[in-house]
Amino acid sequence: MQKPFEVTVLGTSSATPTKDRNPSAQYVRLDKHVFLFDCGEGTQNQLLRNQLKLQKVRYVLISHLHGDHYFGLPGLITSMSLFNRTEPLTLIGPKSIWDFLQLIINEGGGALSYEINFIETNPNVSELLVDDTDFSIITVPLQHRIPCTGFVLREKGALRKINVDACVENGVPVSYYETLKIGKDFITESGGKIENEELTFDTPSLRSFAYISDTIYDPSIVPYIKGVNLLYHESTFLHERLSRAEETFHTTAKQAGMIAASAEVECLMLGHYSARYDDLNPLLEEAKEEHENVILGQEGLKIELKGFIKDQVSAY
Repeated sequence: MQKPFEVTVLGTSSATPTKDRNPSAQYVRLDKHVFLFDCGEGTQNQLLRNQLKLQKVRYVLISHLHGDHYFGLPGLITSMSLFNRTEPLTLIGPKSIWDFLQLIINEGGGALSYEINFIETNPNVSELLVDDTDFSIITVPLQHRIPCTGFVLREKGALRKINVDACVENGVPVSYYETLKIGKDFITESGGKIENEELTFDTPSLRSFAYISDTIYDPSIVPYIKGVNLLYHESTFLHERLSRAEETFHTTAKQAGMIAASAEVECLMLGHYSARYDDLNPLLEEAKEEHENVILGQEGLKIELKGFIKDQVSAY
């Protein structure tokens, strides 16, 4: 059975909140690990509204220092302390976000009840920031008006699953199981070979999620997000406002679809919509002209990654 890998959308608005949309934030759960990608204003309310537990968050990843992506963070970390959190929190983002938080904590005259482990991003290069037993996080350099970073979260796990009955039948020692998991054949004492496929089962494909925040259309990011199961890519404008998108270093829905097609991702999720759009369907249709499997990111939308995204979307 696959471990749960879920993405819940908390905010999809660019620049300012609207009556129906909140600034950027996405809550991602990979088994016991919970990540918060960006933390715009109102994120705590969205967590409550969607019955998501604040104290479960282990990693907060901030893409850049435009307010619609981090103005919710001071309240979030303070609430964690008010609820007597003791588990450390890992904060990932530009150095200035750490300086900003330290100033707020110090000026507020109180220490947190837990430790924050800070990992600084470098917006100019792609780096492996976290290499856990269960997952890895790499960064994606983005082109925006200020330094900005995207992230790719990839599940890790054994390549093959042991067929214990077949191994016992063929006299394979338990000490060799780890070798079988990485795809090696078994060589018997007499020199014979038993194919790996006879001793193991296929495992479900390892899943991946890419979070591409504010950026101008930039095909150079494609190698970093190639083949991911779910790509979130900003789509602030319709293509008829291309000049405005270029002026503000944002992407159109059409361009987001072009990136998804080039990267051969399973599913593209749109977001970071301009407040000028009440009806989001034109953005959806525009992106679908470039990539078949596209969904609209909307507040409360929950997506379960199972290797194939289509027809596996549910909302609270």
